[in-house]
Amino acid sequence: MAIPGKATQALGRSGEEIACRYLIGKSYEIIARGFRMFRGEIDIIARDGETLVFVEVKARADESHGRPEESVTPGKQRQIRKIAQGYLLEHPSPDVGCRFDVIAILIRGPDDYRLEHFIDAF
Repeated sequence: MAIPGKATQALGRSGEEIACRYLIGKSYEIIARGFRMFRGEIDIIARDGETLVFVEVKARADESHGRPEESVTPGKQRQIRKIAQGYLLEHPSPDVGCRFDVIAILIRGPDDYRLEHFIDAF
């Protein structure tokens, strides 16, 4: 029997791997993964041309608890913004534009998934 928390972590890691492959395929440069600060984490920090992109990845096995992107609540958005500010203090990037994207993935199997990329989501 699988331990629910472990299954969720594995799903999350799979989602982040899929998201990174997708972003690299779109010519994004991955700068960091799993940047932790203030008891939170930004899943992926990437560069899209001259823009620094903070990416929240939400992966689900089904939509019984709603669509993946719906779990990026206003509270979660505030937390991500705060962590992004901390990242910018540690890694100053003057004159670089920033944005926040959400990648929502519904994973049905190893190569069977639906990915939606919400650019400038909040």
